[in-house]
Amino acid sequence: MVGSGPSNAHRLRKGSIVAPLSSPSSSASLTALTEAAAAVTSTLDLDEVLATIAELARAVTRAEASSVFSRDPHKGQLKVAAATGHWREAMIGRAFDAHLGIPGQVLQNEAPVMLADVRASSRFCKEIDELSSTRTRSLLAAPMIHRSEVIGVIEVVNRRDEQAFTQEDLKVLQIFAVFAATAIHNARTHADLKQQVSALRESVLKRTPIIGQSPLLKQVLELCSRVAGSPTTVLLLGETGTGKEVTARHIHNLSRRRDETFVAVNCAAIPETLLETELFGHEKGAFTGAQAQRRGWFEVAGRGTLFLDEIGEISRAMQAKLLRVLQEKRLVRVGGTQPIPCDTRIIAATNRNLKNMMIDGLFREDLYYRLSVFPIQLPALRERREDIPLFVEHFVHKAAKECNIRELRVSPATMKALTDYPWPGNIRELQNVVERAVLMSDGEMLLPRHLPPEIEASAAAVDGRAMEASTLHGQERALVLRALEENNWNQSQAAKVLGITRYHVRHRIKKYGLQRPSARSMDG
Repeated sequence: MVGSGPSNAHRLRKGSIVAPLSSPSSSASLTALTEAAAAVTSTLDLDEVLATIAELARAVTRAEASSVFSRDPHKGQLKVAAATGHWREAMIGRAFDAHLGIPGQVLQNEAPVMLADVRASSRFCKEIDELSSTRTRSLLAAPMIHRSEVIGVIEVVNRRDEQAFTQEDLKVLQIFAVFAATAIHNARTHADLKQQVSALRESVLKRTPIIGQSPLLKQVLELCSRVAGSPTTVLLLGETGTGKEVTARHIHNLSRRRDETFVAVNCAAIPETLLETELFGHEKGAFTGAQAQRRGWFEVAGRGTLFLDEIGEISRAMQAKLLRVLQEKRLVRVGGTQPIPCDTRIIAATNRNLKNMMIDGLFREDLYYRLSVFPIQLPALRERREDIPLFVEHFVHKAAKECNIRELRVSPATMKALTDYPWPGNIRELQNVVERAVLMSDGEMLLPRHLPPEIEASAAAVDGRAMEASTLHGQERALVLRALEENNWNQSQAAKVLGITRYHVRHRIKKYGLQRPSARSMDG
């Protein structure tokens, strides 16, 4: 049965005022609600807010257990974000179809439910009782509504005195649900703002040095200096880990926009369904769950620089929308109609061959030429080996300081091993290896035995302590190299000869630093 009746249900939807409490215990209920309202608004930490809501919902209704269901509009689910009592272990973290069960009914109708005997309801999910090894007798559930949007459901079961829930209990839970919805909205807004402030703070404070003196690096820095003073779009090309974000920040710091915001966005790390709203923002009510207006990263960057990493990973539909913004110098938020001027400097980056992607129909030709007005090819670390000792000293100093080690030297054998290794993962891999070696060391000197086995083995081979062909890695390297050479470096043909996939051939080319005796390809 629906506890408030049709007329009350209509009045209680969309966050409307609940009918006043009128029973003899109303004074105690009002006191409990006042204290509960103060408690749920005392913090902006979302996890704390949810846990507090679950605990206080149980307290104000004198229930044995409670659950807070958070609505996920993108997945069409209700997820148990917090729970108390005997339900906690069985319920918390579980997700359910938003159309199923009593919570689904409350969500769909935007109206509360009171069941004196849950067994009489076909909507009751008996599996929950089986999971929690308990028996639900009676139940109350109310929607949490903020500004006409249902953001979740509060559910409590079984009064502690084993009596049936009353109409007053239902009204108390409804009033509490209004407080809870506001608290959750405020906590979520606070979390979003913290994320944006963190990104802005990082863009202001992060100043990563450009390390190296090799001729190839000097060429890159010269190109950066030439393009920095203009608003020209830059496309950074190179393998993973070659320092594309550091280079983008360097260009920004050299430009007239240096005092404006630098925002870095990894396009591959954001789900396709969220990328548009992340970049361009959205208006309130643009889609289910859009409870407030939100600025995208273009607006956050403002007149600064927006670095779009992994640009080759976005879909063609998103490519078209990005192209429109670059051409028109204005954007429209998702769900909006008002054009917003956009004077953001774009620096894009990819480790993929965009020309090949265009041939395969995976990347728009017009967007490619819009982005690659000024392409800069970043060299792989194996192509600038003279810079490796500088990187090693920098990373050792940084890691030693973090580990509270005063002085840590690198042995000549260790430095030689690090310099001779091909580094398929480039600078990022080198940094990870050095940090691990510092942790493995005795705090005085880095030795070859502190390095990963493959690098130590590589060092032994170079020094003549083991023949390359006698090692498993050496034999595999020789086989792959011979197959490539015999097939004119056609990776597909080499893969057939070796009995492996083309992907695995490419992986081993990077792993062993194999290079065709010709000019470097576009993506290094």
